[in-house]
Amino acid sequence: MKAIKITLDFTNMKYPAQLHRELKSKFELPDYYGENWDALWDCLDGWYEDDENVTVEIKGLETMPDDMRQYAQNMLKVFDDVHSNSPNVIFIIATT
Repeated sequence: MKAIKITLDFTNMKYPAQLHRELKSKFELPDYYGENWDALWDCLDGWYEDDENVTVEIKGLETMPDDMRQYAQNMLKVFDDVHSNSPNVIFIIATT
């Protein structure tokens, strides 16, 4: 099995566009990624093969302003749904 580790760092992000740029960059999403939660789901659902163990570490959520933390809750829901469909993709929220 191939092991893949991805670190998403949202430290002090203040704008949704910053968050989506981090997602696009770290997940190597296609240019047509629409920078919304439906597009994230469409891209990540089935993005990784069953023989790939993917661990995604999420950092810096606690450093974001309240409105951005609230915005990111939808991202976490997408991650939960991705994990439900692809149990080999695990999302871990790092705490400081």
